[in-house]
Amino acid sequence: MKNNTLMRIDVITGFPQLLRSPLSASIIRQAKKKKLVSIRIHDLRKYTHDKHKTIDDTPYGGGAGMVLKPEPIFECIETLQEKRNYDEVIYVTADGEKFNQKIANQLSMKTNLIFLCGHYKGIDHRVREKLITKEISIGDYVLTGGELAALVIIDALVRLIPGVLGDSESMLTDSFQGDLLDCPSYTKPAEYRGMKVPEVLLSGDHKSIEKWRYEQRVRHTNDRRKSLLL
Repeated sequence: MKNNTLMRIDVITGFPQLLRSPLSASIIRQAKKKKLVSIRIHDLRKYTHDKHKTIDDTPYGGGAGMVLKPEPIFECIETLQEKRNYDEVIYVTADGEKFNQKIANQLSMKTNLIFLCGHYKGIDHRVREKLITKEISIGDYVLTGGELAALVIIDALVRLIPGVLGDSESMLTDSFQGDLLDCPSYTKPAEYRGMKVPEVLLSGDHKSIEKWRYEQRVRHTNDRRKSLLL
């Protein structure tokens, strides 16, 4: 397992303003402060050479929508690759491999990652053929761009980096770790508006609590994601 190694994540986008705030808050902010991850945002418009900083154009063959041009993407990615080796160059796209906890676990073990955020109708296919090593989708629906999807993936993998979370056990009992959803959680007060915390959680009997939590995870998974138990 990677240990105390700085992960670098480069995010390429035509709309950096969509990324800056989320990548500077919460767990990601803590990971950056602990120097466990470095996240750089690259504006595609800085790799254009016309006065209008054009990053998109109409598709050959006609049709609705605009397509991100290959030139600025190639220049940006190749500039980054001149400085270091990347484990993956990831294109976030609706028709990619469905993202799940297993992929998050795998990516959390990498050292250098590039995320390319598509926009509009997508990107010139030559980029996908030549530069992209992995394509990921966060679900069977279409977003305006890949920025929000990239944020989801980055958040999921960064929290798995050793040392990011103060309580590593919390990470190991998350939903989808071990193919089970998480169990119900309770905190103080023990009774609120007539609703009581299950007695077993107040008992101090750790074996009974562990057994109850496992049974609840199985029940919860059976009710909501039965396919995980097959």
